[in-house]
Amino acid sequence: MNMTRRDALKKTALLGATAAIAPGWLRAGGEAVGEAFTLMPLPYAENALEPAIDARTMQIHHDKHHAGYVRKLNAAVKELSGSPSLESLLANLDQQPEAIRTSLRNNGGGTYNHNLFWQSMAPASEGGGGMPTGKLAAAISRDFGSFEAFQTAFAQAAGSVFGSGWAWLIVREGSGKLAVVSTANQDNPLMKSELAASELGRPLLGLDVWEHAYYLHYQNRRSDYISNWWKVVNWPAVSARMA
Repeated sequence: MNMTRRDALKKTALLGATAAIAPGWLRAGGEAVGEAFTLMPLPYAENALEPAIDARTMQIHHDKHHAGYVRKLNAAVKELSGSPSLESLLANLDQQPEAIRTSLRNNGGGTYNHNLFWQSMAPASEGGGGMPTGKLAAAISRDFGSFEAFQTAFAQAAGSVFGSGWAWLIVREGSGKLAVVSTANQDNPLMKSELAASELGRPLLGLDVWEHAYYLHYQNRRSDYISNWWKVVNWPAVSARMA
């Protein structure tokens, strides 16, 4: 069947768009095609979360910081054989070559954490803000006493991070109970060999409290950033992650 020039251009554009958003390893004949990991596009416009998060901060945070983690992660995984998932790499850092372990921890963590961060937010017009519902709401009430008590615990965890790090809502493996923890730098609760058992679990929600996440707009007012961030939390996405 003959393909017109217009059809060929359409096919090329479609393949390019698919490659740009595909997670993990792109496979062809058993070999990785191009880079192992790709920069996840923002799921909304850079100004969509204003005034909670301003467009300039979003642009720098995503296009510079997040992109930098992905680039350095790809340089590190070139030393590996096979095609491990990012989650597997982070959960088994002690099994990775010592020469790249620190880079995997920092840049793999930075890539995973930011992917989750962007997907955990949405503008109010698309479901951001409000309160969780359904099974997530019931689990929060069960394990924290109330949504307000959970918010207080989470804000305290985020506010008490010394320097750079993250606050997390996690679900404990085995028990299924929810907990709030914090981690330093780009660590996350998947890192079994690097963190204490009390910090481990499956991340449901994460808040970036590195200064680059808020300083342009809030300067040293981290508490204001945390308070306004609740207005853009994508609870349906968090619920889906728990399910």
